[in-house]
Amino acid sequence: MNFWGRQMAAAPTLNDATLQALSDILGDTGTGLTGSEIGRFLGECGIVDPNPQVTKRHRLFQALRARQLQDRCANHVLGFIMHVMNPVRHVGGREHFETERSKLNAVLGFAGYGLGEDGIIAIVASVKTLSEAEARAGAFRKALVGRQVHTDVLRFCKAELLVDNYFHAVFEAVKSIGEKLRFRTGLAGDGAALVDEALAIGKAGHPRLALNALSTDSERNEQSGLTNIIKGLFSAFRNTAAHAPKITWPISEQDALDILSTVSLVHRRLDAAVRTHIT
Repeated sequence: MNFWGRQMAAAPTLNDATLQALSDILGDTGTGLTGSEIGRFLGECGIVDPNPQVTKRHRLFQALRARQLQDRCANHVLGFIMHVMNPVRHVGGREHFETERSKLNAVLGFAGYGLGEDGIIAIVASVKTLSEAEARAGAFRKALVGRQVHTDVLRFCKAELLVDNYFHAVFEAVKSIGEKLRFRTGLAGDGAALVDEALAIGKAGHPRLALNALSTDSERNEQSGLTNIIKGLFSAFRNTAAHAPKITWPISEQDALDILSTVSLVHRRLDAAVRTHIT
């Protein structure tokens, strides 16, 4: 059964180092699959589980390697990864999904593959060395420094976040806005509800964090406008409550620079905001 590429041609085999690295991620003790999940998913993908008694990462490596040798192609291996990373399995756990996808893509990139946000593996420009990913991150960071972006944004220009595309850097940077809102207000929420609770003027006539004196219509409009900007960023990149997988959105470098510049503006305004006496 061909699980990869919707019946496309045979995918070139992956070398043992790549197979082991993928198995290490999927079989990680803390964040990977459980033993029972490994057995179930291998069976559902038509892959024999030759040695279920060994350590999870070795168990996966042996199973995937044996199937690849049998097929003389990587179709079932790639199909297994897509089966595990089907977004439907991760509803309500987007952060974990994106973290695992980023780690898998750091390995798949060397073989010329990329796992999209829709859970489908596609052919991409291969990464030859770790230095390439680091060089991309360095150039991207330099461009952001040239824009004088906030230091809280520069933290997310790491090579591992940029190995396949710029989505992860944007995703993590937008998450940092929520962290700052919680730190500045003591609130414990997330998403649009957190933004409204922290910044909306509301019935009290003033928010927990005031961006200005709120003494004129223009100032109150500015408060409402930034509130809506943050909620828009959260809706586009941080909505962990989505009940359906989103279509893959490959963000270009230019898009990422513009989005992170907006995130930088938000951080500067939140840093300068004044905490009010709402309890």
